[in-house]
Amino acid sequence: MYASEALGKFSVFRETPVSMAASSSLRTPFRIRPMSQNFISSKNLLRNHGMTCNCSSGGGGVDEKSAFSLTSSSKYEVDYLGEKTKGDLNVKMEHLQAFGIDGDVTLKGPIEEVARVEAEEAGDLLRDLGIRSPFSSRQSPRGIFCSRTLNLRSISAIGYDMDYTLMHYNVIAWEGRAYDYCMENLKKVGFPVDGLAFDPDLVIRGLVIDKENGNLVKADRFGYVKRAMHGTSMLSNRAISEMYGRELVDLRKETRWEFLNTLFSVSEAVAYMQMVDRLDDGTIAAELGPLDYKGLYKAVGTALFWAHVEGQLKSEIMSKPELFVAPDPELPLALLDQKEAGKKLLLITNSDYHYTNKMMQHSFNRFLPNEMGWRDLFDIVIVSARKPEFFQMSHPMYEVVTGEGLMRPCFKAKTGGLYSGGSAQMVENSLNIHGDEILYVGDHIYTDVSQSKVHLRWRTALICRELEEEYSALIHSRGHRAALVDLINQKEVVGDLFNQLRLASQRQTKGRPAQTLAATNLDDQELSESMQKLLIVMQRLDQKIAPMLEADGELFNKRWGFLSRAGFWDKSHLMRQIEKYADIYTSRVSNFLHYTPFMYFRSQEQTLAHDSYSYYCSRFNGSAMDDEVNCMS
Repeated sequence: MYASEALGKFSVFRETPVSMAASSSLRTPFRIRPMSQNFISSKNLLRNHGMTCNCSSGGGGVDEKSAFSLTSSSKYEVDYLGEKTKGDLNVKMEHLQAFGIDGDVTLKGPIEEVARVEAEEAGDLLRDLGIRSPFSSRQSPRGIFCSRTLNLRSISAIGYDMDYTLMHYNVIAWEGRAYDYCMENLKKVGFPVDGLAFDPDLVIRGLVIDKENGNLVKADRFGYVKRAMHGTSMLSNRAISEMYGRELVDLRKETRWEFLNTLFSVSEAVAYMQMVDRLDDGTIAAELGPLDYKGLYKAVGTALFWAHVEGQLKSEIMSKPELFVAPDPELPLALLDQKEAGKKLLLITNSDYHYTNKMMQHSFNRFLPNEMGWRDLFDIVIVSARKPEFFQMSHPMYEVVTGEGLMRPCFKAKTGGLYSGGSAQMVENSLNIHGDEILYVGDHIYTDVSQSKVHLRWRTALICRELEEEYSALIHSRGHRAALVDLINQKEVVGDLFNQLRLASQRQTKGRPAQTLAATNLDDQELSESMQKLLIVMQRLDQKIAPMLEADGELFNKRWGFLSRAGFWDKSHLMRQIEKYADIYTSRVSNFLHYTPFMYFRSQEQTLAHDSYSYYCSRFNGSAMDDEVNCMS
């Protein structure tokens, strides 16, 4: 974009923050220059003055140093949505005066009309530049979704996890090999594993293992169990009610409940549920000891742990990364945008140096311009971080000083450095950036997202690749869900009428027919027949609704339904955790490429139970509804 073209868009001729926070200042009179009156474009104005754009990046961007000023961390304000205005652009009046533009000239007219015209012109300019509309990415499987309003302009540093965040593995390949190693280790100590195979559809992220009962459960946002599986067999609604009718899933009770936070949990959960079947059918040898479901879970976890400790799995992946890693060519470019926008980029991973270096080289270097390497993107790289302890306490930090991974102790990280261990507070002190000026992006709700927010008040983003499949499944399920809602609404109407007739019958039986004026002349036969008909209608509706409810979400997973929902109406426990701890969430880091490093993510209005009724009243007030209720009373 030419600087001159940008000047045509930022037409407020005084040093005023161009941000959502400045909306109040934009209420001053505006004047739109008539296009018909010898209009000279900003581009031509620059050319007529013999001036060109000095772009710090070497491309076609606006030179912010000469055209704009940035709101500093010492002068920022808080806008009407509660976000900092740090990093917002301010127009430099003296820059406009250098072009002979009157700084007192302003755009005149109603702000709504001014905004519409300016937005149309900016949209045309983007199309001329070959850039698609910024709105096209927001409602798509590749969208970034906002739980808590986040102004990226106020973010000074962005930290990234590596596994399943910057690097997405082929789940079937990676978790399948982890499963194989786990089963091999179980077999070595005498567990019967013959005939078992990895089944990636058996579990999904967000489920919870009940280690006391050998169950895998899906809970809603309140902790009520909605679906459950014992071993590899789904439990009936009656069995779920009998087992969990008086219990809630409580993730704080770690001795019983194990939350499947990440895709790394898939292989462990599949192995455990299959071994529960073997324990139930008595094929596990008595020599292994008197195992219960909790002891069995420990045995499976130990077998998988040794698969990682022995290094065979990672060695195999490092030798043939193309079999396990799903490359994303857009990812390095998204990070490059952020870095060139002035963000400090951090890599904070629990993986060791050799594995990190190999995987990042494979995933990044070939997609970076000008012979850049992955290390050039990051201001600080920390391996073997020991998260979540990295966010909770202080550990010694070591600088990795050789290609072989030799280290020496250090106390402060420097730009461009590679380190092992340490703590989040050491990172903050090294960068002189603290709290909500740092955004951390990871795939693990506990290790990455909740701990960085709870202990440090960092802003957070969750990566959940399954969102793309779920979003598409929801789109393809719209007809099914709309038909189901219609049937449920019909049943609700019929049910309300039936209940009123039932109450009328009760009052008449008790000798109180005058409870309501209309009940004084009831005919017993007519009342009974009407109730019977309505009851038959409800039963037939139930027969149609029940299988449709069971089928809801099958396009995503036949056993468990949608990732984000538990039952037809409510959110899953996973979705509640995401909303509580992740300010934004998306399917992959490269989705940032379709936004900008200056994006203002605004959360949606949070609906309440009574909102639908107030909407109904506002829509129908003054119509036939007035005969029954006055919504404004």
